[in-house]
Amino acid sequence: MFRIKIPATSANLGPGFDCLGMALQLYNTITVETKRPFRISLTGSYKEGIPADESNLVWRTMCHFWDLIHYPVPTVDLTFENCIPPARGLGSSSAAIVGGLAAANAIAGSPYTKLELLQIANALEGHPDNVTPALYGGVTLSVPTEKGVLPRVLAQSPNLKAVVIIPDTPLNTKKARSILPPQVHRKDAVFNISHVSLLTEAFIREEYSLLKEAMCDKLHQSQRAALIPGLLETLEAALQAGAYGAALSGSGPTLLTLIPRSFTEDVSLIMTNMLEKHGINAEAMVLEIDANGASSI
Repeated sequence: MFRIKIPATSANLGPGFDCLGMALQLYNTITVETKRPFRISLTGSYKEGIPADESNLVWRTMCHFWDLIHYPVPTVDLTFENCIPPARGLGSSSAAIVGGLAAANAIAGSPYTKLELLQIANALEGHPDNVTPALYGGVTLSVPTEKGVLPRVLAQSPNLKAVVIIPDTPLNTKKARSILPPQVHRKDAVFNISHVSLLTEAFIREEYSLLKEAMCDKLHQSQRAALIPGLLETLEAALQAGAYGAALSGSGPTLLTLIPRSFTEDVSLIMTNMLEKHGINAEAMVLEIDANGASSI
């Protein structure tokens, strides 16, 4: 028997659309018992709507990996402890894919490196912004190249905390992506390129005072505000309260705020109250940054 834990992730961090991400200390856990009759058991906070049969995403990912390496599908007993809320912009599907690949690779004797697993995960997920931090931990940059995704860890353990505000209604990623225009204005592209560069410097140099400006975006947040009432006002309220930076987490509806470790202002209460004024109930979590990515425990 072995266990693998996979962190939640927050993608984009504002301007880094489909390329920046951060791993958070909120985990899904996979327990694997080999040479047992096939079974999937679900535990944890989030079980509703998640299949416990061969259609489960973790299991389908495992079978996909074994098919790629021509490894016979073994009989296993799997237990999934799901603590990452699904369809909330915290990388639940990426956690399933990364966890499935890590488990299947371990069962097969670990023939693939982490970098090789990343390429498979990116192909399955369709974009690397969540799967890279789920595998590597920390704050990551995913660079598309002709040979595949080039991962860079900008900061393994940044000296800050994350506040995530999780609305009680899900938001389908496809719907959140479909609202975005197929083309962007050149000035908006330049804006985001410059702000991603500033964001990279902020993490590498640990100059977190830059995050307020660096996490601004022109490509997706304003557009997605139509799907999340009070989004922009709530992010601004967090900044006014003294947070380093704030952004939509992935495609939403979760909001991400980065704060100093010594922060005493109750940013989570300010943000949840602002969303409540717009008719949205939300849960707040204060999380550390995960430094390890998917790992055996």
